[in-house]
Amino acid sequence: MRSLISEAVVKMLIPLFMFFSFYMLFRGHNEPGGGFIGGLIGTIVFILHGMIYGAAATKKLMPFDPLRLIFIGLLLAAVSGTFSFLLGDPYMTSLWSGFYLPFFGKPGTPILFDIGVYLLVMGVVLKITFTMLED
Repeated sequence: MRSLISEAVVKMLIPLFMFFSFYMLFRGHNEPGGGFIGGLIGTIVFILHGMIYGAAATKKLMPFDPLRLIFIGLLLAAVSGTFSFLLGDPYMTSLWSGFYLPFFGKPGTPILFDIGVYLLVMGVVLKITFTMLED
């Protein structure tokens, strides 16, 4: 299904979908959104790119192997809960910083967990997609 129009549309959608994916990721701990939906939105671009250009070209576009994303995501999600455990609180108790960042709010361990889920979801969906797209 490779055509000039589809190639142009995918090239225009890549930054738009990635921006919206990050927006949903960082919006998630205060409002609906988070790592899961952000990761799904982030994979849409790679799925469309893979359908038009093929799995090999899309793998070159990605900076990481999907299995590496899965590993990093699981590690980050698990580590985000250990900070509170080391301070004597129950595992996965939220810890917040004392400062406020514009557009992001107060950083804390829930955003680390959301980033881990984001990477995990992207890795799993992309691994499945690349497996199905391979010749």
